[in-house]
Amino acid sequence: MDECPRCRGSIEELSLGDVSTVTCPHCGFADIPAEHQPHGEEPESWRDAFNRFYEE
Repeated sequence: MDECPRCRGSIEELSLGDVSTVTCPHCGFADIPAEHQPHGEEPESWRDAFNRFYEE
Protein backbone atom coordinates (compact mmCIF):
# COMPACT_ATOMS: atom_id res chain seq x y z
CA MET A 1 0.00 0.00 0.00
CA ASP A 2 1.80 3.10 -1.18
CA GLU A 3 -1.06 5.54 -1.35
CA CYS A 4 -3.83 6.36 1.08
CA PRO A 5 -7.14 4.70 0.22
CA ARG A 6 -8.99 7.75 1.53
CA CYS A 7 -7.18 10.77 0.03
CA ARG A 8 -4.63 9.14 -2.32
CA GLY A 9 -1.79 10.91 -0.49
CA SER A 10 1.43 9.19 0.47
CA ILE A 11 1.33 7.02 3.58
CA GLU A 12 3.88 6.26 6.28
CA GLU A 13 4.53 2.94 8.00
CA LEU A 14 4.85 2.99 11.78
CA SER A 15 6.50 0.07 13.58
CA LEU A 16 6.97 -0.90 17.20
CA GLY A 17 8.79 -4.19 17.66
CA ASP A 18 7.11 -6.83 15.50
CA VAL A 19 3.91 -4.82 15.02
CA SER A 20 3.44 -2.24 12.28
CA THR A 21 0.64 -0.22 10.74
CA VAL A 22 0.27 2.49 8.12
CA THR A 23 -1.01 6.02 8.55
CA CYS A 24 -1.63 9.04 6.36
CA PRO A 25 -0.24 12.33 7.70
CA HIS A 26 -2.52 14.26 5.32
CA CYS A 27 -6.02 13.02 6.26
CA GLY A 28 -5.38 10.99 9.42
CA PHE A 29 -6.26 7.59 7.95
CA ALA A 30 -4.94 4.73 10.08
CA ASP A 31 -5.01 1.13 8.90
CA ILE A 32 -6.54 -0.12 12.13
CA PRO A 33 -9.54 -2.46 11.98
CA ALA A 34 -12.57 -0.98 13.71
CA GLU A 35 -16.10 -2.18 14.29
CA HIS A 36 -18.67 0.58 13.90
CA GLN A 37 -21.73 -1.43 14.85
CA PRO A 38 -22.82 -1.78 18.48
CA HIS A 39 -22.84 -5.22 20.05
CA GLY A 40 -25.26 -6.56 22.57
CA GLU A 41 -28.69 -5.39 23.58
CA GLU A 42 -31.03 -3.10 21.72
CA PRO A 43 -30.41 0.59 22.47
CA GLU A 44 -32.45 2.01 25.33
CA SER A 45 -35.24 4.33 24.22
CA TRP A 46 -35.47 7.83 25.65
CA ARG A 47 -38.78 6.88 27.33
CA ASP A 48 -37.15 3.87 29.04
CA ALA A 49 -34.17 5.98 30.10
CA PHE A 50 -36.37 8.66 31.66
CA ASN A 51 -38.53 6.01 33.38
CA ARG A 52 -35.42 4.35 34.80
CA PHE A 53 -34.11 7.74 35.97
CA TYR A 54 -37.34 8.70 37.76
CA GLU A 55 -37.76 5.24 39.34
CA GLU A 56 -34.37 5.50 41.10
